[in-house]
Amino acid sequence: MQDLSVTPLTPGRWDDFEALFGPKGACEGCWCTYFRVLTSQRKTMNPQARKRFIRERIAAGPPPGLLGYIDGRPVAWVQVGPRSELPQWNSAKTLSRPLDPADAEDRTVWAVSCFFMNSKDRGRGYSHRMLSEAVEFARESGARLLEGCPIERTKQSKSVGLYVGSQRIFEAAGFSEVAKRKDGRPLMRLVL
Repeated sequence: MQDLSVTPLTPGRWDDFEALFGPKGACEGCWCTYFRVLTSQRKTMNPQARKRFIRERIAAGPPPGLLGYIDGRPVAWVQVGPRSELPQWNSAKTLSRPLDPADAEDRTVWAVSCFFMNSKDRGRGYSHRMLSEAVEFARESGARLLEGCPIERTKQSKSVGLYVGSQRIFEAAGFSEVAKRKDGRPLMRLVL
């Protein structure tokens, strides 16, 4: 693996985020709003509205995640931040819902909710480094718990379905399973 440099996504890095996500906004125009916007609202938004939403969120700060670079080229993204910023991640209908409902509003309970790499950059181990950096970013930002709801396995190592991360990388980073509401999709936690 080439040396990956990782930095918080600030407004000055918007062009890099946009370049990584491409003209269609990654994952069918999601622009990493899937967990940030309730389904009922997101369904009324077209890709341009979702792009506007995330750009405004980035401009408002603090950084909603981290960008990874190889030789100055953006190659990886991880969304990490307080659970309270992810209403869809906290929904009672989701696999990622909190164990304690109060965690949904606790600014010290954080989530690693999304990863993104272009197809040509997948399968190179970048997600391990991005998760490691997300753990440090959460710790330095005052989080006491960090959670993820990864997928146990996919048919292909480069599957776009790994946008939630793989269970294997969370285990390697020291996360433990705290709930399993569906086979293959554990809720995992790291105490910081």
